[in-house]
Amino acid sequence: MATPPLPGKALLLLAGAPLLERLVQRVLSATSDFQLVVATTAAPEDEPLRELCRRIDVKCAAGHPVDLLDRAFRIACDEQADEVGLVPLSAPLIDPAIVDTVLAAHAGQGCPFDYTSNLHPPSYPAGNDVEIISFTSLEKAWRTARGSDERSLITPFCWRNPSRFRIGNVLWADGPDLSRSHRWRVEFSEDYEFARAVFDELWSVRKPVFPLKEILNLTLARPDIALINAHLSGTDDARTQRTRPETDARTRPSGTQEPL
Repeated sequence: MATPPLPGKALLLLAGAPLLERLVQRVLSATSDFQLVVATTAAPEDEPLRELCRRIDVKCAAGHPVDLLDRAFRIACDEQADEVGLVPLSAPLIDPAIVDTVLAAHAGQGCPFDYTSNLHPPSYPAGNDVEIISFTSLEKAWRTARGSDERSLITPFCWRNPSRFRIGNVLWADGPDLSRSHRWRVEFSEDYEFARAVFDELWSVRKPVFPLKEILNLTLARPDIALINAHLSGTDDARTQRTRPETDARTRPSGTQEPL
C-alpha cells in the first residue's frame, strides 16, 4: 500500500539538489522559446520555494492556495501570456524533448486547438505531462468552471467539454503506450525513491539532463529500480482521460510561451 502523498516534496533531494530545481533544469533544457514561471502561494511555509527560485534565478509568482485555476489565470494575466503551458511538480523526470513536442503541436501553423496535451489519452511513461491552453480558453474556464476539481486542477473544464473547446492530443510516436506500465510521476514515497535511484544512476555534472530512453534502458538493466514503485503503475492522474479526442497531434513546428 502506498504511503500518503509526500509533504514538502519540492525540496526533497535528487542528486544533491531539490526536486523543484531538477524539474526546472529539465524543463529549461527544452529548445522552444518560452518564459518559465514557477507558481506557488504567498503562504509563509512556501517561502523556501520562493527562496529557491531566487537562488536559481527563476521567476516565481504567488497565487491562490487552493484554486489553481485562479492562480494560473492571474499569473497568465500578469505575464501577458497568449498561451499557457503547465508542467506539474510531480514530473522531475520529464524529458525536455516531450515539452518541445507538445509545444510544437499546439503552436503549429494553422493549429486548430484551444488545448493540447499528451494526456487525453496518455501514452508516454507517467510523469511526462505537458498541457498547453490558450489564454482565451483559460479565461473562459476561469469564468465558467464551478466544480472543485475544475478549479484545483486548472484544465478539466476544458478537456471535459470538447463541444466548447478544440482539443488536441500528442501520442508517443516512437514507442508503445507505457502510461500504465511505467510510473515516473512523484506523488508517494515509493515514487520519490524511484526518482532518487534514477538520478543517482544517470545524473552527472557533465550530463545533468538525461532523456527518456536512458531511463527506459536503466529500468530494463536494473529491474530492482523498476520494482520500487511498480505496484503503483496504472494509477491514472486526475488530469488524464483514456477516451481519445477527435484529433491526435504528432508533429508541428515549435514556438510558444509557457509559464510553469
